[in-house]
Amino acid sequence: MSDQFKKQAAERAVEDVSSGMRLGIGTGSTAELFVHALARRVADGLDVIGVPTSERTAKLASSLGIRLTSLDEMPQLDLTVDGADELDPNLALIKGGGGALLREKIVAAASTQMIVIADSSKAVETLGRFPLPIEVVPFGLEATRHAILKVLADLNLPEELELRGGKTDPYETDGGHYIFDAHLQQIKDVKTLADRLAAIPGVVEHGLFINLATKAYVAGADGVKTLWPV
Repeated sequence: MSDQFKKQAAERAVEDVSSGMRLGIGTGSTAELFVHALARRVADGLDVIGVPTSERTAKLASSLGIRLTSLDEMPQLDLTVDGADELDPNLALIKGGGGALLREKIVAAASTQMIVIADSSKAVETLGRFPLPIEVVPFGLEATRHAILKVLADLNLPEELELRGGKTDPYETDGGHYIFDAHLQQIKDVKTLADRLAAIPGVVEHGLFINLATKAYVAGADGVKTLWPV
């Protein structure tokens, strides 16, 4: 059923897209449903150009006939549409389950608006049930891990940090980085955690998206709800 809800949210977001838009296109299962919905409108004559947030999204969008470019060619975007692993009532997000958090955040920050599309299971009162992805450079990995653990301890958060893929076969992002997943349960001070993680030299980016989403379409058994930051 959640796939049907994701599809409903994606199709609602496509209604906000108009010809001439410069569009950021997200990554993940919900974003891919948006790509399919967008492609149907493009086939009907909608004229947009998109910036994909991952190689996977680029391949799918291109195969469906969506015109693409890069942020180097088009550094300012009108709208980004992307999913989220979690969103709270203020539309702070956890993203990065699909491994594209760095590019997703760069694209979202280059956009005037960001619409989040999700099924209702992703809407939570407090972020943290979904593991927080932290993208790091491979060099000095153990030193970076220790620095992250110190931040978690300072903020009284669980010191549960897992290298995605494991040491023998670590997951590698499109940018050639690794990801630590932090199992935090509840993040009571999202802003402080975001700032502390960003200050660690080996951390490239983290999956806390704050003050980027301008609206969310969340679909559930009672239909598609429009959420705004509180």
